[in-house]
Amino acid sequence: RACRKMWRKLQCLVRRMAIDSGCFDSQARLTACLAINLVSSISIVFTNKWIYVHYGFPNVSLTCLHFLATFLGLQLCAFAGVFSPKRLRIQDVLPLSLTFCGFVVFTNLSLQHNTVGTYQLAKVMTTPCVMFIHLYFYGRSYSHRVKLTVIPIFLGVFLNSYYDVRFNTLGMTFALAGVLVTSVYQVWIGTKQEQLQVNSMQLLYYQVILYHDLVTS
Repeated sequence: RACRKMWRKLQCLVRRMAIDSGCFDSQARLTACLAINLVSSISIVFTNKWIYVHYGFPNVSLTCLHFLATFLGLQLCAFAGVFSPKRLRIQDVLPLSLTFCGFVVFTNLSLQHNTVGTYQLAKVMTTPCVMFIHLYFYGRSYSHRVKLTVIPIFLGVFLNSYYDVRFNTLGMTFALAGVLVTSVYQVWIGTKQEQLQVNSMQLLYYQVILYHDLVTS
């Protein structure tokens, strides 16, 4: 009974944080979300690297734990009323699920075989890769100023790769594969949300079980 009462209080708290717009204005909420995303992303990267170095944890097992944590977090948000799950056809989300599996597996392998610095810089290459896909496959145009911004990205990745004393071909292969699959996933996630008329949490909620089944099979 006490656990049930505590769970109700937690639901009310999360719902209030999601619905109540009087506490923070939109700018403050955006800043808070960006800060939380930054801190959590950095924490996940260093925690994963520490696990790889000190325990040699299997990559697929760690990936499954990521999916489980994502599912539990989404389940909590759904119970709290942050979003309403929407049923989708498997064939509509299967390609997206496959690319996300590749995205998580290859980025974890990149982190396992590269330094944290090389891993992070390789991920930056996702931006020019997404631009390339938009330009040549979706006909989207970018201004010359936007295109010029990719030059420092290429230069920084090249210099890091050249001077990294722990640079290795296998690690860079995983990093490049992760960049390619991640870019395709990011492009598809936007188009799928528009086609299926769902938000990001509804789409992720339905896919997470597929992710787990695909990785473990």
